[in-house]
Amino acid sequence: MGNTKKGIAKEINLKEIFSVIKKRLWIIAIITALASTAGYLYGEKDITLLYQSSARIIIGKEADMNTLQVILKDPVVLEKVVEKLDLKRSPESLANQINVGILDSSKVVNISVIDTDPKRAADIANTTAEEFKIEITRLLDFNDMEIFSPAKINPAPINEEENRSGIIGFVFGLFAGIGFVFFLDSLDDTIRSKKDVEDFLDLPVLGRISKMNKKNIQKHSTHQIDIPRGDNGVPK
Repeated sequence: MGNTKKGIAKEINLKEIFSVIKKRLWIIAIITALASTAGYLYGEKDITLLYQSSARIIIGKEADMNTLQVILKDPVVLEKVVEKLDLKRSPESLANQINVGILDSSKVVNISVIDTDPKRAADIANTTAEEFKIEITRLLDFNDMEIFSPAKINPAPINEEENRSGIIGFVFGLFAGIGFVFFLDSLDDTIRSKKDVEDFLDLPVLGRISKMNKKNIQKHSTHQIDIPRGDNGVPK
C-alpha cells in the first residue's frame, strides 16, 4: 500500500514553493547566469555595430542646392574618396552609406556617413566634403563654399540598443531554472513533513519525537525526579 501512495500529488502552498526555491537557489542562479551570457553573446554575434559621423559645408551665394546634392554623391566625387582612403568598395556602394541633406532650408549642407568603423565614418565624411569642394569648382567654376563643421569620431554606435538577447536569455534562464528545480523536487521521495507522512501512509499523525541532540538530552535530564533509594539500591 505504501508504494501506491508515492504517486499521490502533493498539495503545494506558498510556503512550500518558497522552501523548494530557497533550497536550490544556487541552481536557478547558475542556469540564469549561463542563459543570460549565452543570449548576450549570441546577440553581439548577430548585430553589426554601426557608427555615424557628419560633416557640414556652407554655400556662400545663390546656388541650385538640389544640383549640388546630386553632384556630391556622384561617382565622379566618390571615386576620388574611394581612391584616397583606399576603401575596398565601389563608389555606388559608398553612395549608399552617405546621406546628404539641407539643414532647415538654409545654405548649410549636411553630409552624414554610416560605417562599421567610427574613424572611417568620420574620414569618409571629411574626404567627401573636400573632394566635393574640388570637383564643384572644376565642374561649375563655383568656389564660394567652405567646410563649416568637419566630422568628428563618434565612438557611440547608433544601433547598440537593438541587442536585447541578453534580457531574453535572463528571463528564459530564470523560468527554466525554477522549472528545473521543481522537476528535481518532484523526483525527491524524501519524507520531510507531517503532511508527507500522512500522504504516504494515509493515516493521521498522532505525535512526533523531537530530534535528539546533546542540548535536548541535558534539558530532559534536569527534569528527572530523584527517587529515594535504600542501602541496597532498591527504591523505597
